[in-house]
This record gives sequence, structure tokens and C-alpha cells, in this order.
Amino acid sequence: TDVPCYTIPPFCCNLVVTMRPIPESKLGAAVLATSELKEAHGAPIHIGDPGLLGIQDLSKPNYGDPVCLHPGDIPVFWACGVTGVEAVINCRSPLAFTHSPGCMFITDLKNNDATVSSSREVPQVHCISQNPLHYSIVSAEAAQKIKTLETLIGIDPGERGIIHLRGQGELLKACLSMSQARSVLLTTGFPTHFTYEPPEENDGPPGALAIAAMLQALEKEVAIVTDQRAMNLNKKIIEEAVQIGILKKPVPLLSYQRESADSALTFLCENGNPGKPRFDHLVAIERAGMAADGNYYNARKVNIKHLVDPIDELFLAAQIIPGVSTTGVGDGGNELGMGKVKDAVKKHIKNGDVIACDVEADFTIVAGVSNWGGYAIACALYILNTCEIHDRYLRKAVGFPQLPKKATWLPALPSVTKEEELLKTLVKHGVRSGKTASLEMEVDGLPFYNTHSLMIEKLL
Repeated sequence: TDVPCYTIPPFCCNLVVTMRPIPESKLGAAVLATSELKEAHGAPIHIGDPGLLGIQDLSKPNYGDPVCLHPGDIPVFWACGVTGVEAVINCRSPLAFTHSPGCMFITDLKNNDATVSSSREVPQVHCISQNPLHYSIVSAEAAQKIKTLETLIGIDPGERGIIHLRGQGELLKACLSMSQARSVLLTTGFPTHFTYEPPEENDGPPGALAIAAMLQALEKEVAIVTDQRAMNLNKKIIEEAVQIGILKKPVPLLSYQRESADSALTFLCENGNPGKPRFDHLVAIERAGMAADGNYYNARKVNIKHLVDPIDELFLAAQIIPGVSTTGVGDGGNELGMGKVKDAVKKHIKNGDVIACDVEADFTIVAGVSNWGGYAIACALYILNTCEIHDRYLRKAVGFPQLPKKATWLPALPSVTKEEELLKTLVKHGVRSGKTASLEMEVDGLPFYNTHSLMIEKLL
């Protein structure tokens, strides 16, 4: 593979893996059976496209004979003992004892003496991408916690009918994908108050910054793309978010304009090359989404297209870039990414036949208030990265557990105090409540105290 092992001088090499084709229906059983053998190979370190490990051709293995895949088989990779051979060769040791491919190194330790650790953490396997094919692993306990978060944010305080838009497991799959990502691009901004300046509502930015804070803590690259006319406003909000303690450092702000047919591809990829994406995951949270007629509507069917830059094009372009996934977070069906549930929006949401967003995201997170979706994503990312099973899979069993970093991740979670200060900042800059256009301490017409503050406490 092209995965470097943890170097202990003079030993250094890349990870060598063993591949076995497993029928998709038996992936869970294969992972469960091997995860308990922690003193041997343990659980798989990768499931899916070999190219993600730097392996270009499964029919030409570096060691041993090729293994054939049959229809329905998924390539599953385990760390291989031949890795030690590579390490010995690279350190030029004059003498070493190990095994060669297919010829195991035999000791006097019997199978019965080998430790099989029965962990209380039972692994689950989830598909997070079809292009390229990619699965992730998480403990059942962590998955259940994230499912609980999804249920909490799925209440409908505005009685809009969003219960009909909700899907099962979308939060988990979206966050598993983000957890694997190296670089994430966020977007937010819904200029529903077109008669005010600024026209933005205060649902969206707090959720986006909560996600950005956790991504920063996890040492991922993160940027925000927004409307050109709102750049100065967002810059001020980000600067104050750093002062409040939400962000460790300012998040780079970008804008997007369509100058040619290839503008979106050029924005997302180096030199417009789909093989070199700048971002692995795009997240839209309470971002105005393009309807089927090409316009952008608020909940009252007012066209606000003149205030919205065509950031939807980035999500459309991402659909054809291998390895780039997208998530949409919304609470009414007219937000970017909600095209995945547009039929339900048209059927169950007021004015849905006009306002429904037509642009799909791979994962759709529906919340009673979009900010809640952002808070839930931050909490879910924390849960995943403190899960031993997921942590091992993320680092491909190389190096040491990342759990000691938990102390640096914990402060990145949203808190009532930080979100209260951020809402005061938005009010100061004239950013209004979505439903009422009020400059009080409320979001979507719901009071911060005992509604939004209570939701934050429940999520934590």
C-alpha cells in the first residue's frame, strides 16, 4: 500500500495487506469474527476500493497469488505479517527471522494459548460511498448514541411536517464519511429577509461553526464558501467566534461565481482535475437551495435568487467527482441538499411544490432547526473519534490510539454558553430570526433559553 507505518528507527516501511473477497451480506460476520483476534491480524483496516490504499491492480499482488472476486464480492483488507519483511529489508539487518508469503513462521505457541478478547464493543459495517466503493466500521454502542442524536433533533417544533422528510441513519453515515475526510467545505446562508440588510437569518451560521470547530479539533482542513455580498459579515462573525472560543483559529472564507461551464470543477479540484479534489466532503447547512425552476425560494414562496450565489453547482459537480461526498442539513425542504427528499417535500411541506430544493446530497439530515443538525454533527464526530473500533479503522491499525487527544476534542463541542454568546453576536450584526425577523434571542421564532439551550444540553 501507500500507507506508511509508524517509524521506529531503523525500521520503516509501508503497510502490507492481505485481501480476501467477502460477499457483502457477510461483511459484518467477517469483521466480527476477526475483530476479537487482537493479537493476530485483528479487524480489517479497509473495506472497499483498493485504490484508496494506493493499490492499483488486485490481479498483480506484490506477494503471493492473485485472488479472484466473484459478482457481489467486496475486497476486504487486513494488515499482513509480511509488513515485517519490508521493515527488515529496509533496515538492512544482516540477520532476521520471519515468514515469507504463504509460509508462516512457526513458534511453540499453540492456538489454544492465543488470547481471544471478547470486547463489549461489537463492530458494525456501513457503506459510506459507492464511487469509489468504501465502507467504514463503528461500534454498535457508538452507532446507537448517534441514532439517539438523530432522534433528538428530529422533533418538529414548528409543525412544518418534517417528520415525513426524515431518513434513518443519515446522521451516522454522513459523519462516518466526514470522519474519513481530509478536507471539508461548509456552506450556509439563507437570505430570507430580503427587505432587511443583512437579509440573512440566524439559523445556519451557528450550526456551521459548530461543525467547523470539531473539524478543526480533529485536525482536518476546513473552509467555508458563502455569497460574495456576505463575505464581510461572515468574516466578522468568524473573528468573533474565535474570540468567544468556539473556533481555535479563523476558518478560510471563499466565494464562488460561475464564469464558465467548468467553474465548479475548477473550484473543487486542482487544475479542474477530478482525480485531485481539494475537498473530500461538502456540507450545506440551512443554505438556500435551487428549486426545479432554477429559482431560490423562502418558505413563503418569495424568489430570492438575486441574493444567492450559485453554490449549488458545487454540489452538482461533486456528484461526478470520485471520492467527494455531500451532506445537506435542513428543516423545511428548500435548503441545499434536500433534493434527496423532494417528493416528500412537495407532498407534505407547505408550498413544497414550488419551494422544494431540486439538488440532492448524498446524505440528508433533517432537523427541527438546522442549527440542531450542526450541533448533532459535531457531537457525532466526537463520538466516532472516541470509539476504539472506529479509531483503529481510521488509522488503518497504524501507530497508536488517538484517544489521548480526547481532552483537546472535548472543548470543541458546542455549549450553551458559547452558543448564547454567538447568538448575541449575530443579533449585534443585525442577523434576524428566520420566522419572525426578530432581533431578540431566538432562532426560527423559538426562544434561545429553554428551547435551543435545552436541545444543546440534551445532545451533550
